[in-house]
Amino acid sequence: MNPETTSLADIAEALASIQSRMAQMGGELARMNERIAAVEAAQAAEGVSDEVILVISAAIAAFLGKKAHIRHVHLLGSASWSQQGRVTIQASRALNPARSQP
Repeated sequence: MNPETTSLADIAEALASIQSRMAQMGGELARMNERIAAVEAAQAAEGVSDEVILVISAAIAAFLGKKAHIRHVHLLGSASWSQQGRVTIQASRALNPARSQP
């Protein structure tokens, strides 16, 4: 739009177009939020099965050498496992003090 030839009608048309697109995007955002809420509700409803708790209990007993009481089990995503793996690998690297000084 050239500022010299821009009319009030052109500005009104552009504004109407922007408002219409924003309304569409608002609807899309609402649908995405509904889908996220549905997925989170399904994951919360699943919980942790009895078999998984038994396996965790057996692993703890093997590690400690005695039976332990499990009071709480919280299901975490795989991102925390991968992050912990990276932390472990980075912590195992020996730093060369001669290279770290300017």
